Amino acid sequence: MQILVTGGLGFIGSHTALLLKEAGHDVVIVDNLSNSKLDVLQRIKKISNVDYKFYKADVTDEAKMKEIFARNKFDGIIHFAGLKAVSESISKPLEYYYNNVVSTLCLIKCALEYNVERFVFSSSATVYGENDSPLKEDMKLGLTTNPYGETKVINEKILRDVSVAYPHMAISLLRYFNPIGAHPSGLLGEAPNGLPNNLMPFITQVASNKIKSLKVFGNDYETVDGTGVRDYIHVMDLAKGHIKALENIKIGVNVYNLGTGKGTSVLELINAFEKINNIKIPYEIVERRKGDVAACFADATKAYKELGWKAELTIEDMVRDAWNFEKDYK
Repeated sequence: MQILVTGGLGFIGSHTALLLKEAGHDVVIVDNLSNSKLDVLQRIKKISNVDYKFYKADVTDEAKMKEIFARNKFDGIIHFAGLKAVSESISKPLEYYYNNVVSTLCLIKCALEYNVERFVFSSSATVYGENDSPLKEDMKLGLTTNPYGETKVINEKILRDVSVAYPHMAISLLRYFNPIGAHPSGLLGEAPNGLPNNLMPFITQVASNKIKSLKVFGNDYETVDGTGVRDYIHVMDLAKGHIKALENIKIGVNVYNLGTGKGTSVLELINAFEKINNIKIPYEIVERRKGDVAACFADATKAYKELGWKAELTIEDMVRDAWNFEKDYK
């Protein structure tokens, strides 16, 4: 199949584009480079030894997206493109609502106009709000705690309504948890523009002395050690989940959690990084961040039963691969 991957030079998008090629699919990448770098294109070409068609474009630009659809014959879409930092979304809500919602509207309109029936959407565990973990797909979506999460809820609603109006569409909503790690080659990983918003690249940049110390936001949660608990998943496992969702997609709306089913605290992740990589990570405890919840981890049973997918790589694999990428990243 020829697959359009929006945000395909980002952390998760690039790993997915790579595995799509390995699975025998043709890949077209669209990215505006707002939180990615053009050299990622060369990196995935080097790993796969094949070429990728790339368009520098913003998915909110409907005219440009129509032009791209007219030039290609897509069989499916995987939509990653979007702003993704919880804390930033609280200070910049309008940017998040506009970018994340309008991009989906433009993309689904193009999909309908150009008869692309397979649509995989990059959703998030944040849609569950303050529901108790383990989180299951059939839970009533709680009140989200930040604009980023709310944009994912809105996009899921839009796609559900599209499914009702256009019953031939096959849509998968992938609610995933906290992707970390990197490609085992060390050539591909998480390299955000500017100061990292996610925990793992912050840890690796402290380890490489780019940042002085790590801030741990809160140690008074009701968790194993007072720090926030999350379901960390290796980006390679997550990318494989997208391939499974695309290849096994069914008509209607299909919702899947992509996680390990196990929670790891911030301090446990730091300790694992220090032990596996033999590097000390200086950190300081600071106040909680707005929008954060105490614990968030998945029940990923449904993805295993229906897609034959489950996470296989460990926390130790994740911290090893993340550091392997960071220490050699230029």
